[in-house]
Amino acid sequence: MFHMRTTPARWPALLFLTLALAVLPACGTLQGAPGAEPSEPQAERDAFTLDIQAEDDAIRDYLGRHLELQRFRQLPDLQSQELARLLQVADANARELLATLGYFSPEITLQLQDKPTPAKDEPAQTVRLAVQPGPRTQVESVDIAIANVDTPDLKRRQAQLLRNWGLPEGEPFTQQAWDEAKAQGLRSLQARRYPQARLVDSRADIAADSAQARLFVQYDSGPAYRFGPLQIRGGERYDSVGLARIALLPTGQDYREGQLLDAQQRLAASGYYDAVFLTLDTDAGDPQAAPVIAQVRDAPLQKLVFGVGISTDSGPRLSMDHSHNRLPALSWRAVSKLALDNKRRLAATDWTALPSASGWRWFSGAQLQRESTGSFEVNSTRLRAGRTQNTDHIDRSYYLQHDTADSQGIGAPASSSAISANFGWTGRYFNNNNAPTRGWGLAGEIGLGSTLRPTREPFMRTQLRWQSFIDLGRVDLGNKVRRASRLALRVEGGAVLARADADIPVTQLFLTGGDTTVRGYGYRSIGAGINNGQTYGGRYMTVASAEWQRPIVLRGNRTDFESAVFIDAGAVADKPGELSARVGLGAGLRWRSPVGPLQADLGYGLQSHELRLHLRLGYTF
Repeated sequence: MFHMRTTPARWPALLFLTLALAVLPACGTLQGAPGAEPSEPQAERDAFTLDIQAEDDAIRDYLGRHLELQRFRQLPDLQSQELARLLQVADANARELLATLGYFSPEITLQLQDKPTPAKDEPAQTVRLAVQPGPRTQVESVDIAIANVDTPDLKRRQAQLLRNWGLPEGEPFTQQAWDEAKAQGLRSLQARRYPQARLVDSRADIAADSAQARLFVQYDSGPAYRFGPLQIRGGERYDSVGLARIALLPTGQDYREGQLLDAQQRLAASGYYDAVFLTLDTDAGDPQAAPVIAQVRDAPLQKLVFGVGISTDSGPRLSMDHSHNRLPALSWRAVSKLALDNKRRLAATDWTALPSASGWRWFSGAQLQRESTGSFEVNSTRLRAGRTQNTDHIDRSYYLQHDTADSQGIGAPASSSAISANFGWTGRYFNNNNAPTRGWGLAGEIGLGSTLRPTREPFMRTQLRWQSFIDLGRVDLGNKVRRASRLALRVEGGAVLARADADIPVTQLFLTGGDTTVRGYGYRSIGAGINNGQTYGGRYMTVASAEWQRPIVLRGNRTDFESAVFIDAGAVADKPGELSARVGLGAGLRWRSPVGPLQADLGYGLQSHELRLHLRLGYTF
């Protein structure tokens, strides 16, 4: 709401509506006299033309859309005297509309003019509305209060609300911006610790003579809440205790809406439920241990899914996925997959147990694959078993792995196999793991093993990945909307340390290139060179990328699209001194679609002299 320190000079719009409803039902055309010749039907025409004159196009368009007088323009039987009555209240209606835009002292002129010789289908009268809006009201001061501020946290939150207030001092006052700022402040309180916060009072004191607005908002935070135990309701088939461990709800910690949604997403992605909805039970009594209610619907015990897709890396793709949510005797979850595309034929199965009380769970997997690897076709197998732990930000795993690789083609390396013990660690500190715009991630793997065939040789394999999003400042999109542009940096490196004559399976070696590595080059086309210019997996790999992402503005309005320019570089070799970078550069488009981020990039390889289109749906790190 807003208050003016001046007396209104015109009737409110309510009087306009009352008058219109009272007058119009009595309007009508007279019936012809009995026996008169029927007249030919006349094409109906508007009662008048509305001509709005304003120097500001935004004001003219806004009045044209919302002025109540527009409603009566298409009444062909509207009489002149009735129109004159409507004009008496149209002035007040226009002033109220201008006030919502921040213009509280406009000069308005209304004229009703007859057209000398109107066309047959043209209205005979014109209503001309001339507007001089006057100065636009600016925000002079902002006062934000929280009822019963008696804790250090609430005092900090009060200061935070003022810093992040959406309608700060010096900004133009509009009713929409005023409403949005109040709602944004309330959402900020409710999203962290105070889910029952409410708006108690708000005032916008307008001094029309000086075009200044003084804003006052008061919130009631309500009690501070902490997460209590997770209670799963609606599920009967699966172990609710184990699934609660998958949710990773931070019981005992301060309530945060983002953590609640993350727990909901983990349960939904587990595969055990078709529907998941989490709510904080604020009526349970103790705010310091408020239960979280998970309303769920069990997924079928088994599910079969067929898929058809296309990738710029590997072309058309067919797939079939089968899931079994409770294997007999083990009670593990099994996900099996068959996939076929231009580069690969794959058959794989992964079995996973529910987490223990410590959060660790067992897993195992098997994979058969035929893949185009460098210049050769490689038939490979992989067996893996170990334990993994997933926390809020960090994933850990340790496992044993057995690899075999049989390369086919002229000059192909010898077939080989190996066994290794591995440890993996991944830390994600993004603002959103599915579509990040801030934060960083780091992942590392290390494995110690030995080749088994054709000879036994020890080896060590390491790999490291890092990505960071760096804020480059805000881009003003208009209408008080700002969005950050950013620099996305990515670095990846790997090494296999072994004797020069050790036959390492190609599945343990490195190749790069494609949609997610070095754009402008084909999928896994960058490798180590061997005889006759052929390409094979190498023992050393480096990749680096820099990408500038910037929001796209369309007619001054915010969109869900971003532009990007990038440069990628990658190299693979059998010796560190032989690493030679392959560079790709280009531009792309990003879309925050309802199903996840979609990116389309056009990359040019400086060494390959090829222009490639790269498409990618979703984000993983």
